[in-house]
Formats: sequence, C-alpha cells, structure tokens
Amino acid sequence: MNCKKYLLCILLSLFCSALKASSILIQMDEEQKNHLKAYGIAFWSIKQNADVSWLLNYRGGSFLIRYNKTVEDECKTRGVSYEILPDGKVTLLLNEISDPSVNMEMVKLEKAPKIAVYSPKSKLPWDDAVTLVLTYAEIPYDVIYDDEVLKDKLAGYDWLHMHHEDFTGQYGRFWSAFRNASWYKDDVANQEATAKRNGFKKVSEMKLAVAQKIQGFCTGGGFLFAMCSGTDSFDIALSAAGIDICASMFDGDGVDPNAQARLNFNNTFAFKDFRLDPNPANYEFSDIDVTQTRNLTQTNDYFTLFDFSAKWDLVPAMLTQNHEKVIKGFMGQTTAFRKNLVKTSVTVLGENKGASEIRYLHGEVGKGQFTFYGGHDPEDYQHAVGDPPTDLNLHPNSPGYRLILNNVLFPAAKKKQQKT
Repeated sequence: MNCKKYLLCILLSLFCSALKASSILIQMDEEQKNHLKAYGIAFWSIKQNADVSWLLNYRGGSFLIRYNKTVEDECKTRGVSYEILPDGKVTLLLNEISDPSVNMEMVKLEKAPKIAVYSPKSKLPWDDAVTLVLTYAEIPYDVIYDDEVLKDKLAGYDWLHMHHEDFTGQYGRFWSAFRNASWYKDDVANQEATAKRNGFKKVSEMKLAVAQKIQGFCTGGGFLFAMCSGTDSFDIALSAAGIDICASMFDGDGVDPNAQARLNFNNTFAFKDFRLDPNPANYEFSDIDVTQTRNLTQTNDYFTLFDFSAKWDLVPAMLTQNHEKVIKGFMGQTTAFRKNLVKTSVTVLGENKGASEIRYLHGEVGKGQFTFYGGHDPEDYQHAVGDPPTDLNLHPNSPGYRLILNNVLFPAAKKKQQKT
C-alpha cells in the first residue's frame, strides 16, 4: 500500500511539473551546443503546429516554444540545448522583451515555408553550403532545375535558393581552366540538351528565361536567397536581356560590340552601373565582385553585421540574428560586392567597411524579397573545385552558416510582422 502511495506521489509530482513547464526556451547565445540544429527544431515545431516564437535580440535570437514533450524529446535527440520555463519566468521574459526601451521583439512563426533549391541533377565537383546546412539541420527541401522552373513549378514553393550558378550562359567561366575536364564537358552537353529540349537555340537564352521566371517568382511574393555566383550572374543576365554577352566558345558566335552600353540596370535586383569583364578566359563576370582586386587575407578577412531595430526593422533584424556580430570572411567565385555598385534601395546587412566590401544584403522587389550573400562556404575559406564538402558536425555553432538559416526561417514569420 505504501508503495502504491509512493508511486502516486511521484506521478502527481511529475504532472505538476509538466503543468508548470509552460514553455521551452531554445537559447541561441554561447550556451547553445548546436545552433544549426536548433533552427531545425524550430522548423520542425512549426510543421507540428506548435506555438513557436522567435525572440529577436534575446540571447542571440532564441526560440520560445509552448511546452510539448515531443518537442523536448526532439531537442534531446538532436543534441540541442534548451531550458524549461514555468509561466512566471515566461511572463518576466516577455515583459522584458516588450519594454519599449530595449531593442528586442517577439515574432510569431506560423507557417513553415516550402523550400526549393535550384541545382543541377548531374554531379559537379563542388558542394552547396545551403544544401549542406539544410540537410544537417534536418530541414526538408526539393531540388529543382531549369526544366522545372520553365514549367512554372516555382509556383508550388515559398522560398528558393540558388548557389553556384551562371545565369549568363558562360558555364561559370570555367572554360579556360577546365574545358578538357570530363565534368565540364558533361555539364555543357547537359545544358545544351536541356536548352534544345525546351525550345532554345542557345544555353544563354534558356538561362535568361530561367532568370526571368525566378524574377517573376520573387516579384509575385516569393523569397529568394542566393550565394556566390548565383548573385551577380543573376543580375547580369537580367540586365543583358536580348543582348549577346557570350563569346564564341560559349555560344558559337561573337559578343555584341555594344553590349556594355546596352545593359539595362532597371532590370536588376541589387546592382547598378557595373562593367562586364570582356575576357572570356577570366574567371569573373564583371566588376561587381571584388575577388581579384581585394587586398585582404584570411587573417584580416572579416565582416560586421549591422544592428537593426527589432521593433521597427523586423526583417533585417531577423536576418542578422546571431551570437556573434563579427563574422569571419570566406571566398568564392563571387566573394563580396563592390559597395559603389550596390543600389541605394538595398539594405546592407553585413559589410567590411574598411575594404568597402558588402558581404550580405537584402531587398524587396514587387511583393517579394531577396537576400544575396557573398562567398561559397562559411567554414571553408577558399573552397576549390574538387574539394570535399564541409563536415558541419565540426561546425555546429557556425555564425556564418546561421545567416543562411535565418533566411530559411524568416518567411515563417507572421506576414503583418514582416513589414518594415
């Protein structure tokens, strides 16, 4: 009988503890064991219809989730640090955040975005930072490419990523160094076959049509995220609509001699007044990118995230949530953007002010939004063709990769809260 009473007391104690455990706080400051997988927990919780809030500027941009044992169990399974807070502590926390004198805000995360990654189906000798971190964080995504985009499959998605892509139709300007490599030949053959299959005479014409479809996706309300050459080559292609900017080794005929003068910068998202690189053997598209002219080395290559008002500038505040404000730089075909070539309508999120390099920017176009992030891999300073992919088990707290995941998550925010 005493044993039964003892067991009953234990059960009652556990029940009372559960009642008091009103919320789970996933802290995102230095006490978090795995920042990257924490985003996966937030995304997973939204899909489970849990009550999830993003606490901007509170302990590195923490997540507050209404208590649910399955969420707690998932945190344990994925190795994510968390705290269980009773009602009283949650009330004090929310009172602190709502104080008009502090730069904090609570944002409800309501609907998990449907994610697409624009990437070729064939294997190329480089990885993609976004697919690496989405996989590591256990956030689901679909891979689509030119066929799907041209068939208007983008309509089924909320968020699109494009990474190491060349929308100008010059095959990434790899011709000079890799034209005899089997992967390069296969890529050219695949691209040409896709263009023909979709009714285009040239790959450059197909890539322009794809870029314009993506442009329409974004202006119609989609969220676009791009890294490395997916940033500048996209704008260059849009500016050169109807103009031949490809040398003969790429499309069989010559460049329009008046191509530079005919560029239309009204068509671009982020960049203006840039000049095309006329040398087809040069691993560069234009002077937007600073890779070949910068004086920085790995020891002094850093950029700083700007501070934004969490109460008034919600979107840039969400996109810059981090446990560090100074982020180590990393290179790519497109490493960073020349400051004087960025449109004034764009919001700069991260910059190396001394070098006049913009690394991270955001803007609005039509009903949609876009973010461009320079560089290839935040944890591999100079990733070369053929290098192995980064093992994120070695970088679970990467502040550079956190910026990618901020972009993945922010479309989930309640829409009326996104207005800036």
